[in-house]
Amino acid sequence: MNTTELKGNWNEQKGKLKQKFAALTDDDLMFEEGKKEEMLGRIQIKLGKTKEELHSIISAL
Repeated sequence: MNTTELKGNWNEQKGKLKQKFAALTDDDLMFEEGKKEEMLGRIQIKLGKTKEELHSIISAL
């Protein structure tokens, strides 16, 4: 998953993630240019998932 793919439809993916994982907040899912890894790290910690699991979840949305 590259930054372009993530940015392209992030608002849609963000909504789906919030529906699937109620524990995620807008702050957890805030995408800032150059801070993709930081955001993914926050989500990983909150959900208790590995990086690979998280990439699979986002790709499946």
